[in-house]
Amino acid sequence: MKYKSILVTQRGGPETLQIVESDLRPPKASEVRVRVLAAAVSLPDVEARYGRSPFPPRLPFTPGYAIVGAVDAAGAGVAQAQAGDRVAALTVYGGYAEYVYVAEKKLIPVPAALDPAEVVPLILNYIVAYQTLHRSAQVKTGQTALIIGASGGIGTALLQLGRLARLRMYGLASASKHAALAEYGAEPIDYRTEDFVQVIRQLAPGGLDAVFDGMGGNYLARGFPLLKRGGVWVSYANPRSLGGMVRLLGRVLWCNLRPDGRRVALYGTGASNLNRRPFLEDWAALFRLLAEGRIKPIIAARFPLLAAAQANALLESGQVTGNIVLLAPELLAG
Repeated sequence: MKYKSILVTQRGGPETLQIVESDLRPPKASEVRVRVLAAAVSLPDVEARYGRSPFPPRLPFTPGYAIVGAVDAAGAGVAQAQAGDRVAALTVYGGYAEYVYVAEKKLIPVPAALDPAEVVPLILNYIVAYQTLHRSAQVKTGQTALIIGASGGIGTALLQLGRLARLRMYGLASASKHAALAEYGAEPIDYRTEDFVQVIRQLAPGGLDAVFDGMGGNYLARGFPLLKRGGVWVSYANPRSLGGMVRLLGRVLWCNLRPDGRRVALYGTGASNLNRRPFLEDWAALFRLLAEGRIKPIIAARFPLLAAAQANALLESGQVTGNIVLLAPELLAG
């Protein structure tokens, strides 16, 4: 049997995403083969394709940071999964495919009643938002928070979860996306026409309890003084180069040596490779919130699983509010 996937063979734009066909092999020991039902289209996929990362993937590679699917076959020694089980995985690479192979220890059990299109944003975007809020910043009711990059997949997740936490929120986004921010109770700030530092000093003269930065660049240098004593700046933006990572670490060290209690916390999902328990607990909490209707990912567009080039082009256009997902044919029917 054959299956199709998306392959990047050279650095560049969405046109470099090519459909290829491969042999469908049996899963190895302690591995499962998963038929992909939904794959997230995310900024890390784009950055990896252009090579904008401290450690870019070697060519050729298949993008796709997160998937939801059904176990198709299990290799020898697999005890916690069987054919038909609904699962998810933080694949990092490889998710743009009809089938993926995942080590059993990296599987995330998913309630079968949930819509895969709504679950897949939880695997990356919502876990980042949930953990930066509740583990990195440990927010409390009534605190003030600034979300830098508030209209994207992680930004809108922060808005929804921040509203549940009863935060006073401010969000940076272009003017065309301000209605979405206001819907979740955030005060929108147009980063193109307004100086966010001046606006925050007027709106929150006492300072901010937390900042959630998904953009990077010079935002930390400009905005760190906006934190009140004891405030935390949580950065989950991916540095675009090794030099950028070194500069970021130097800035973090300088900020954290200050005696006023303000600090910078760096967040990355790579921590799941060291300690999966907090991630499994938080994914389970997010699944419950979704099942209860307390969160609902904004899905800006749904594409066929192999239409990754069109989906990536839309993401790069800057016109998207929320999430883009790739879906198996049966989830697009009707």
